[in-house]
Amino acid sequence: MLELLLSGDDETSVIALATLRSGATYWVGDRAQPAGQHAGVFKGRLQRMRRHGLEPLGLERAVQLVREHGLPVRTGMIDSADRTWTTLLFLTEDGSALVACAGWQLPLVRKPPL
Repeated sequence: MLELLLSGDDETSVIALATLRSGATYWVGDRAQPAGQHAGVFKGRLQRMRRHGLEPLGLERAVQLVREHGLPVRTGMIDSADRTWTTLLFLTEDGSALVACAGWQLPLVRKPPL
């Protein structure tokens, strides 16, 4: 089922699907939360990541799409089998459609200041 939701052609969905097919583990939350709450939390996380020299793939766009969606969303994660990549999923309240996804390399290593 999750593979079908990741059928988009954007870079983040393509990576998420390839990760899933290569033996990744994943989970999807049971409860939905307000879209605005998720958008606010992950906008803050994006700002903190950027301050530390990290640029997560698709997170800025995901925050925008979740905010535009406006309805409650469920979150999930896909973690690569080798633990080098993680994908954050935002799904519709019933889990039937992907609203957005973002990803980043693990571990999150902060770059030293210049």
